[in-house]
Amino acid sequence: MALRFEVLGRFNRARAAQLTLPHFVCQTPLFMPVGTQGTIKGLATNQLEDIGCQIILGNTYHLALRPTSELIDELGGLHKFMNWPRALLTDSGGFQMVSLLHLADITEKGVTFQSPVDGKPMLLTPEESIQIQNRIGADIIMALDDVVKTTITGPRIEEAMYRTLRWIDRCIAAHKRPHDQNLFGIVQGGLDPVLRDICVRGLVDRNLPGYAIGGLAGGEDKDSFWRVVAQCTAALPEDKPRYVMGVGYPLDIVVCSALGADMYDCVYPTRTARFGTALVPEGVLKLKNNAMADDTRPIDSSCACMVCKNYSRAYIHSLVSKDAMGSQLLSYHNLYFMMQLSRNLHSSIVQGKFPEFVCNFLQKMFPKGDVPEWVCNAMEVAEIDISS
Repeated sequence: MALRFEVLGRFNRARAAQLTLPHFVCQTPLFMPVGTQGTIKGLATNQLEDIGCQIILGNTYHLALRPTSELIDELGGLHKFMNWPRALLTDSGGFQMVSLLHLADITEKGVTFQSPVDGKPMLLTPEESIQIQNRIGADIIMALDDVVKTTITGPRIEEAMYRTLRWIDRCIAAHKRPHDQNLFGIVQGGLDPVLRDICVRGLVDRNLPGYAIGGLAGGEDKDSFWRVVAQCTAALPEDKPRYVMGVGYPLDIVVCSALGADMYDCVYPTRTARFGTALVPEGVLKLKNNAMADDTRPIDSSCACMVCKNYSRAYIHSLVSKDAMGSQLLSYHNLYFMMQLSRNLHSSIVQGKFPEFVCNFLQKMFPKGDVPEWVCNAMEVAEIDISS
């Protein structure tokens, strides 16, 4: 095991921890930006350091296609290749197969898909996914799982969950760098509490360095979403990190953290920036709107980022959709916002002020008091009184 996870503070189920990885000592809860091709679109690695980014996520599928894992390995691993001194996490490549490719066929052997390069059938097995990730060299690597959309029901969900458990053993056997890289298993089972429970217990029996909750953020209703997170976090070990995959809305991160999750990733903050939208405490600010054309205020007067200190809404409005600089500035701000949210979650839990933080966060986002029912239900389970 190449990590240490030390809980520094708690509030009921929420926890703030120090996660020590081979390349960086991280503070949780934390958000990980997605750098698909070994880059966060529009930002240099030193800017990511400036805003306090701790872990970047890389997509195994995209990196294996281009520039190839062999070349990355030859050039000293992904950290060196992209000049990123802090931690990296790579996904298994399975999700991209299923989401990006038509005709992906999952069998016991692995995922068969058409090569986007020449159209020939290719097979990604659990063994090959781990070999590729061993070459890339991230601090955290993910097991290949059988991915099913949460909106699907029936026997396919059960089949995928049991296959995910069989594949974890093949991933563990194939993993050649357990002293440098941490293999996380992924809890599957759709929205079925019985299947989720079987999967959690099966993975915990394998005593992995950390655990992810997969198969969410795929269109299921929010009430189902938080209940699965609550069930899994309650059953996963206290002394290991818990990672909810694909979650990037600030509200979702606050709720999941209250329920005991530690790590999150999503393309949302940078993707929404490219569409001209900024994240602010009240929710979102659409910079393309004509009302922004002569607005001299910063995006967010409470934000200390370089963008909010130096540029007006009017300036960014004039750039979005016309100039790459617009989406770069918004990406910078949005990721700063997410890093600040992570820092605030961590410090409020450590200082014993987490309920106040949650109430303050919800008050800004829902000034009329119209907090969604699913959030109220989740906070009740997290034993946080948001009624005041």
